[in-house]
Amino acid sequence: MSDDITVLLRKVSAGDLDAEAELMTQVYGELKRLANKFLRRERKGHTLQATALVHEAFIKLAGNNKFEFSDRAHFYAVAAKIMRRLLVDYARKHGSQRRGGGNLVPLHDEPYLPCNGNFITDLDVALERLAETEPRQAKVVELRYFGGMSEDEVAAYLNISARTVKRDWLLARTTLYDELYEGPGKS
Repeated sequence: MSDDITVLLRKVSAGDLDAEAELMTQVYGELKRLANKFLRRERKGHTLQATALVHEAFIKLAGNNKFEFSDRAHFYAVAAKIMRRLLVDYARKHGSQRRGGGNLVPLHDEPYLPCNGNFITDLDVALERLAETEPRQAKVVELRYFGGMSEDEVAAYLNISARTVKRDWLLARTTLYDELYEGPGKS
């Protein structure tokens, strides 16, 4: 299946519209699983649906011939980044007036943590700050949290060891936790 996706990605990059339709069929389930995971973490009353998020992401992925995907992992990494941007844009547009809800939000496999604001936009800002000083750690978070990748998949994609991914994941979560729940510079 993974080889099929890689072949389809190359055909889509070459402008094959039939391959684009087949690609959507092949990746839809995984993209929908990711979208549902992201949306479960959103505040109650969030109006964006998983199907809409998947369709928006796929339109950006397949409709942009600037993307050259080398393989399945690269595709899902880009999809994760696009979904992150879509969720952040949506949160900024629709949720900015709803701050201070005290939601309980998980950071991937972490226990639920109190969050006093719009989690997705706060996480985005914290992740951008982390990327300035620790770009690899930020990329690990993006791939694990937004991309739904395992440590082994992230390691293969970034061409680093799984142990390095595990260490980066731990350090990044600690940094993000400090910023999200204690505020920048308060740790």
